Amino acid sequence: MSDTKNRQRKLVILDRDGVINHDSDNYIKSPEEWIPIAGSLEGIALLSQAGFLVTVATNQSGIARNLFDEYTLARIHQKMCAAVEQFGGVLDGVFFCPHGPQGGCNCRKPRSGLLEEISREFGVPLQGVPLVGDSLRDVEVARQMGCKPFLVKTGKGMQTLASCGPKELTDVRVVDSLLVATKLIISEF
Repeated sequence: MSDTKNRQRKLVILDRDGVINHDSDNYIKSPEEWIPIAGSLEGIALLSQAGFLVTVATNQSGIARNLFDEYTLARIHQKMCAAVEQFGGVLDGVFFCPHGPQGGCNCRKPRSGLLEEISREFGVPLQGVPLVGDSLRDVEVARQMGCKPFLVKTGKGMQTLASCGPKELTDVRVVDSLLVATKLIISEF
């Protein structure tokens, strides 16, 4: 697809664990452990069918912790992309940070590197782009890059809500799930 056509399409950025698939405190270390949250694949398909470029920006520190390697992560993402395709959707890009919290990199959310890479790859400015996540770091990077933050109650979303004061989330759309977020995004963006 040409850069000109990409600029004409709208972009959405999704976190992975806790938004698209069930999260685990022990990390998602294999394709077998990757289990979609009910409605998430349908939501991604709706976005694709509505003409959005759908991307994923995910921290994957399990690589730095030697819990799995990049080959295994590629297999997990292959399973995720195939599952989305079964519902008639497409993930246009999956971007990940392989570093740990002390890695000092620019790509680990809430730092901006992953989002900057998405913007460059698709030639789309991020101002006003919806970003759907389940943690404060997703909200923080969305704000930093001028995106519109959505917080789902799945994954760590309820913990995030409980740990934040009302003033911390005044500009955040809080929704039950990715499917609910996608319906709002399609109708409003």
